[in-house]
Amino acid sequence: MNPNRMKVTEHIKNAKKPLFSFEVLPPLKGESINNLFSHIDPLMEFKPPFIDVTYHREEFVYKKRENGLLEKKVIRKRPGTVGICAALKNKYDVDTVPHIICGGFTKEETENALIDLRFLGVDNILVLQGDAMNGEHMFVPEPNGHTYASELIGQVVDMNNAKYLDDSIENAVPSDFCIGVAGYPEKHYTAPNLNTDMKYLKLKVDEGADYIVTQMFWDNQKYFDFVKKCREMGINVPIIPGIKPITTKRQVNVLPKIFHIDLPEELSDAVEGCKDNTQAKEIGVEWAIKQSKELLDFGVPVLHFYSMGKSDSVYKIAKELF
Repeated sequence: MNPNRMKVTEHIKNAKKPLFSFEVLPPLKGESINNLFSHIDPLMEFKPPFIDVTYHREEFVYKKRENGLLEKKVIRKRPGTVGICAALKNKYDVDTVPHIICGGFTKEETENALIDLRFLGVDNILVLQGDAMNGEHMFVPEPNGHTYASELIGQVVDMNNAKYLDDSIENAVPSDFCIGVAGYPEKHYTAPNLNTDMKYLKLKVDEGADYIVTQMFWDNQKYFDFVKKCREMGINVPIIPGIKPITTKRQVNVLPKIFHIDLPEELSDAVEGCKDNTQAKEIGVEWAIKQSKELLDFGVPVLHFYSMGKSDSVYKIAKELF
C-alpha cells in the first residue's frame, strides 16, 4: 500500500505536530488542469497530507423554444470532482478528500461516484448537504436523493458494511471510507438556533462521521466555544478549524452574506480602511497568521485553509507557521 494513502484520522493520529491542509476548487470549464496545478505547486512545500476538492453542482436554465414552451438545460461550469482527485493523486501522490453532496444526486448516482472513488484509491470523503440551487430559497433534494447529510452518511456507512443499493449482489466487498462532515461555530444558516444545529451535528457523528471541519471563522473564541460544546455533548472526533484569509476589500461585505458568518469589528474596520486590495490582502494575511498561531497554541490537529483557488496568501501564512 502507498504509505501516503491513509485516512484523515490516521494522518492526525500519526502526526508529531499539527498538519497543514487546504481546499481547492475545480477549474472553470475550459481551463487547463495546469491552472489548478500552478496554485497547488507552491503549497506542496508544506507537505499537506490531504487536499480537499469541492464539488459544484450542475445548474439549470430555462430557454424558450420556438413553440413558446420552456426547455430545461443543464449547465456544468466545472469538471467533476472524481476526475480532479485522480489528477491530484497522480501528480502529487497525496490523499484527496472529495466533497460528496446531497444536492443534484440520486442515491444511485451517489453510489456510482463512491464506487469510482474507491476504485481510484480515494479513502476520504467530506459529506455535505450542499447549497440550494440558484433561484431557490431552500434546499430541494433530487427525486430518490438524500435530503440531509446524515442520510448520505448512512449510505456511505452501508457501503462500508458491504451493503449496496442492489441487495442482490453476492459477495459484495465493503468500502472503507473515512467520513468528514461540516461544523458551524456560528450555526448553519437554516438552523433555528445553535443548540439545534449542534444536535444535528451530534446526529451526523452518531451516524458514522469520523471528523469535523468547521466553516470559516475569524473570531477564535467562537471555535473554542464550539469545541467545548461538542465535547460536552459527547462529540469526541477531531475538529479541524477552517481558515479563510481576507484577500479583497469587497469580501468584508460579501463573505458574511454568502456564508452567514460575522467578522470581528477590528478586522472589518482595518480592511475597510485600506486604500486598495493589496493592502486588504496584507491585513488578511496578518490576521490569519495571528489567528493560526492562537489555534496552534490551543492544540488543533490541523490548520485547514480555504484558498478559493488562489494560493499566494495561504503560502505567506503557511511560511510563517510550518
